[in-house]
Amino acid sequence: MSVPANLKLTPKQTALVDTLVSEGCSIKEAAEKAGYAKGESGRVSASKALSTPHVQQYMQMKMSETFGLTATGALATVARLSRNAKSEYVQLEASKDLLDRAGYKPIDRSQVQVAGDIKVSIDLG
Repeated sequence: MSVPANLKLTPKQTALVDTLVSEGCSIKEAAEKAGYAKGESGRVSASKALSTPHVQQYMQMKMSETFGLTATGALATVARLSRNAKSEYVQLEASKDLLDRAGYKPIDRSQVQVAGDIKVSIDLG
């Protein structure tokens, strides 16, 4: 995915965010791979870049994109565990997780309903 025109990131900033999101490495490692200076000065420059609003917005966009792409694999893993795990406990937990995410939550047992009118009368005289 390309950088939206309204964000105006430099090629180094784009490479920095892309590396951080895709590889999950440290800022220092991502800075070196993105072309910032090696060592502490590159890490400092990269940290400053990451603190700017437009770079943060791009990072949020890339993270959302990555989560969306990996969610299907995670769903497949949980579904496979609910069917094929050797442990019945793992099957149960995976099944409960799938049901919960599908909107079928168990009833909250701590619900309390109070019905009736309460009247308070204070006589100060």
